Amino acid sequence: MSIALSLSGKYFSASVPDVSFDITGTSAVVTMTVDGEKIYSETLYPVGNTVTLSELGDLLRPYARKRLVVAFAITVSDRDADGKELQNGSASCSVVYCEADVDLSAESWCESRFLTLLDGTKTTAMGRLEYLHYIGSGSSSVHAVYEDGSSKDFDTTAIGGNDNYTTIDVSPNRFAEDGKTLSAYTVTVGSRNQRFVIDQQKPDCAPVLLFSNSFGCEELLYCTGKETFSGGFKYDNARIAGRSRNYKITETRSFKADTGILSFAMAAWCQEMLRSDSVRIVNFKGGAPQVGREVVVSDPKVEYTNEADELPRVTFTILYAQRNHNVVDTGRAGRVFDNTFDYTFE
Repeated sequence: MSIALSLSGKYFSASVPDVSFDITGTSAVVTMTVDGEKIYSETLYPVGNTVTLSELGDLLRPYARKRLVVAFAITVSDRDADGKELQNGSASCSVVYCEADVDLSAESWCESRFLTLLDGTKTTAMGRLEYLHYIGSGSSSVHAVYEDGSSKDFDTTAIGGNDNYTTIDVSPNRFAEDGKTLSAYTVTVGSRNQRFVIDQQKPDCAPVLLFSNSFGCEELLYCTGKETFSGGFKYDNARIAGRSRNYKITETRSFKADTGILSFAMAAWCQEMLRSDSVRIVNFKGGAPQVGREVVVSDPKVEYTNEADELPRVTFTILYAQRNHNVVDTGRAGRVFDNTFDYTFE
């Protein structure tokens, strides 16, 4: 006889179900492991012969965030009052890091979608960097379309990941052809598809922000609207030795950012940056872009309607996360990438 545990398949960390099981003895020794490493082992006592393990997602979240995908297992040993084992049971599943409450199962999402909440076409421009992340190691391809009506298929380059997930570089410059103007391209991995369209105006971008999305994967947001700088100073003043002096000066630098006009799909996706707990500015250093200082986001304005003649845009304020705001950047900050940008910042 064994204990039945209702846990199998694949789950997102935000939606791991509670696990309940019945025992006949007086206690149960419960052991949990992540990728074979023991993270929990306790003797639990039933209420009405039932033991319930709740909020497992909170327990697994830090492990899943670090590794993106983890193997989770529970072992239960039913014991009598003398500590003798009466029955036992075990169950296992995969847990994928995700903080979003999605209406698809983790199994379905991972098979049919990339690890992004963008649900629609993404606008990009030549010279920008674009990444996609997906569960598994399946091959990927790109179908590029040019303004003269011609098209061409390309292979993509895997630049990161492990046995559980893959990161590919899908920057538009990789699909450029001499004498032709790239119009759009579609990335395909199995049943997953992501379409990109090219903004031929190549707008300058400030700031460019690198953030961790709800799946723990890094994405880039290019703000094409007006950026406004504000500098503030707070003075703590006292009379010292008969003279008025500023004994403490606190400087605060903030930047008002504007995403520019967005599609409704990209406006919804942009909110991923607003809820991210890891946001950094991309700066130029010696002509080559690099990931710069960590920033915090505040005062977002996300408001738009479903009117046919309205296009959304998002504004927000960013501040340096560090205490010292007297920051000197020797290069021009927050501008669009050149072709030297690669994935080495990881």
